Amino acid sequence: MDVDDIKTANEVNTFLTFKLGKELFAVNVSKVLTILEMKPMTKVPNSPEFMRGVINLRGNVLPVIDMRIKFGMVATEFTQNTCIIVLNVTIEEEIVQLGILVDAVDEVLEITDNDVEESPTIGTKYKVEFIQGMYRLEVGFIMLLNIDLIFNSEELIIAKELETASSIDAQEK
Repeated sequence: MDVDDIKTANEVNTFLTFKLGKELFAVNVSKVLTILEMKPMTKVPNSPEFMRGVINLRGNVLPVIDMRIKFGMVATEFTQNTCIIVLNVTIEEEIVQLGILVDAVDEVLEITDNDVEESPTIGTKYKVEFIQGMYRLEVGFIMLLNIDLIFNSEELIIAKELETASSIDAQEK
């Protein structure tokens, strides 16, 4: 192993951690645009259950997805800690802005690649391809998400339709 191999093996990535129920998840901060307090959402008729609605973000329509429903949990109950993390997600080579509804934002962590353990291939209730690795805490783990793989073309179609509709509405005004 030469010096370059050691440098890449010890690369530090910064993650934003958040809670869904009692579990901790993290997303690379390079995907995070902002964190918003809860806002009133407009429900979109005939949208999937995990899509809680849309909000106005600086004049743009932002779809908000309930991560608890997306991961097969019960819907998020709004508390003072509930917030929306606005992400740039790459879906089928297009960058799409989405909001994800989480129970609470926890902290920002710097994690070296050497500290990331492989995700289990069995015994997890989440799709393995969603998890890029696990970070060990004193008690439990943080699941490091591959956020680009969590969302699929269904979310892309919804986001694009909303974006198109909002630009048409803006032109008509």
